[in-house]
Amino acid sequence: MIANPNKNDISPEEYLAGEEISSIKHEYINGQVYTMAGASDAHVTISLNLASELRSYLRGSGCRVYMSDMKAHIETANTFYYPDVMVTCDARDKALQDRKKYPCLIVEVLSENTEAFDRGDKFANYQQLPTLQEYLLINQKRQRLECFRRNPEGLWVLHTYTQGSQIHLASIDFRTSIDNLYEDVTF
Repeated sequence: MIANPNKNDISPEEYLAGEEISSIKHEYINGQVYTMAGASDAHVTISLNLASELRSYLRGSGCRVYMSDMKAHIETANTFYYPDVMVTCDARDKALQDRKKYPCLIVEVLSENTEAFDRGDKFANYQQLPTLQEYLLINQKRQRLECFRRNPEGLWVLHTYTQGSQIHLASIDFRTSIDNLYEDVTF
């Protein structure tokens, strides 16, 4: 959730050093630092529901699930984001303690203030991650998920899930009902 850019360009190293001591999170986009806004009850509940199911499913597999406090680093875009949920199965990420560079799945829960950015520039940057296989956008106002899956030709194919759907995340061969993701969410 981007808000208020600071006007002075800083290096990625300065950004990372600042994040270590900051009490609030910031995203970094090509020299600019953006303060993160808070999240709604529905946003947090959906993220936690998904992360909890993924953690249980992936236990012992070598894959790791991260929530909104772990950065995704897109070197080619000189960018660091905090995805709502991220999964990496790449051993190279084990050596990185403050960021992950090789996720296979990234999830963003949409909000009014960030939806256009999550669908646009952020997705374009995420597409530069060669290991990324799926980008999942979750609506918090109604039961609707959009899963963009990279096909063998490198094209992003949209798979939509709505009320009553069984969700399939092919990157990790995970299945669950959409109702599980929206448990305890009030519309």
